Amino acid sequence: MDESHLLDHQELDAIRMLTNYDMDSTTPFAVLLIGQPTLRKRMKHGVLAALDQRIAISYQMPTMNKEETSSYIKHHLTIAGRSDPLFSDDAVDLIHLTSRGLPRSVNNIALQSLIAAFADEKSIVDESSTRLAITETHATE
Repeated sequence: MDESHLLDHQELDAIRMLTNYDMDSTTPFAVLLIGQPTLRKRMKHGVLAALDQRIAISYQMPTMNKEETSSYIKHHLTIAGRSDPLFSDDAVDLIHLTSRGLPRSVNNIALQSLIAAFADEKSIVDESSTRLAITETHATE
């Protein structure tokens, strides 16, 4: 279940009930709860202890360092068919710093940076395009 951090207490309790019913080697049932770090924090609350105790494997994806962020962006560009650099080193550094190495945040900032560079008719995403993108994506309403 992707975006599991958005599930409320009743929905998480329903998952606990599903995993509680007649679970043995003849009726295997697996649930993958995938979500943001807030899910892990919520699971540690006493009210969800029964569900937390049923979790056999837990994994938290670590954040990327600067080199991994750069490689991540280059990999996505390669998949999209771009072989030459599209982001300046300064732009990648700023994306990494602002995103804290979180892949979803890297994606959002990089996409907005591409749009900002396109709007300014630039052939490469530079630091100023990325700063503009960050201002847009992190604006408070």
